[in-house]
Amino acid sequence: MKQRKLGRTGLEVTEICLGTMTWGVQNTEADAHEQIDYALDAGINFMDTAEVYAIPSSPDTYGKTETYIGSWFKKTGKRDKFILASKISGGGTNWIREGRRPDRQSVREAVEGSLKRLQTDYIDLYQVHYASRGHYHFGTAWKYAPENQDTADVLDNIADTLQGLDDMVREGKIRHVGLSNETAWGIGQWLNLAEQGGLPRVASVQNEYSLIQRVFDLDLAELSHHEDVGLLAYSSLASGVLTGKYLGGQVPPGTRATVQPGGLWRNNDYSAPAVQAYIDLAARHGLDIAQMAIAFALSRPFMTAVIIGATTMEQLKTDIAAADLTLSDQVISEINAIYRAYPRPL
Repeated sequence: MKQRKLGRTGLEVTEICLGTMTWGVQNTEADAHEQIDYALDAGINFMDTAEVYAIPSSPDTYGKTETYIGSWFKKTGKRDKFILASKISGGGTNWIREGRRPDRQSVREAVEGSLKRLQTDYIDLYQVHYASRGHYHFGTAWKYAPENQDTADVLDNIADTLQGLDDMVREGKIRHVGLSNETAWGIGQWLNLAEQGGLPRVASVQNEYSLIQRVFDLDLAELSHHEDVGLLAYSSLASGVLTGKYLGGQVPPGTRATVQPGGLWRNNDYSAPAVQAYIDLAARHGLDIAQMAIAFALSRPFMTAVIIGATTMEQLKTDIAAADLTLSDQVISEINAIYRAYPRPL
């Protein structure tokens, strides 16, 4: 398994990261432990979670995924085998600290809660899950309104949150800092304020990236290149939409659509023809569509790691094996032609 640098941290992470958000709803604790075992045997050293997981989130599932990881650490004694990433909620969820956005105090509360569930004394990469000021992620791009933001309030909140993250770094509870579901301007502000105040530097950003969601190709890619803030890509299969299993209105039993009705915003009349085009391309070249999609994401110059999530061991094995696939120039050319035809099908 190839490894790549995690920003300027000095850490090297495997290009496939084990995603965990289904653990606690679609997957049991035993399933979670089996997936971790397999990933470790496959050479993966990177695992990502969040305080809000499992997804779909609820008061009953809050923290379950971290708890499952913690029980694996306790059972195996192999905490040192993984570079572990987790996240603080970006706010707005009433059962998480009454919906408060991250600030200096809530960072401490969140980190210490996660450490207890994870049964560890440190988190390698601690990320802010999403921008509390509003953003264009999670299917909200068509309602994005940055003109409504209060610049001074945004910057004050980032600075305060950075102070909380710095507290945790100094106490050894987290090692490095990352962002998730951020914009180019937002990342720039985190970087500037960290440099001005001698505070922890952002190492990475975890945003969505797939064949049908390539916003990162633009300003974010430029920032990533110049500032060494690599992408940790999630939903590279568009929550399974790219496999074609939802085409024609299908909802196969046991899929995410059965546990999160209305949550698959990537599956719509605009995305369907693009998905079909990518499936047809894969078939012409004898490729598995899931592996082609992951391999394409891995080929991008700004990519640090692709986070894969699976509800079955068969899916997990297929997705991890994508790391061994190198797409030909012809396949890349055909992908780009489809992208030109369907640049934003969401």
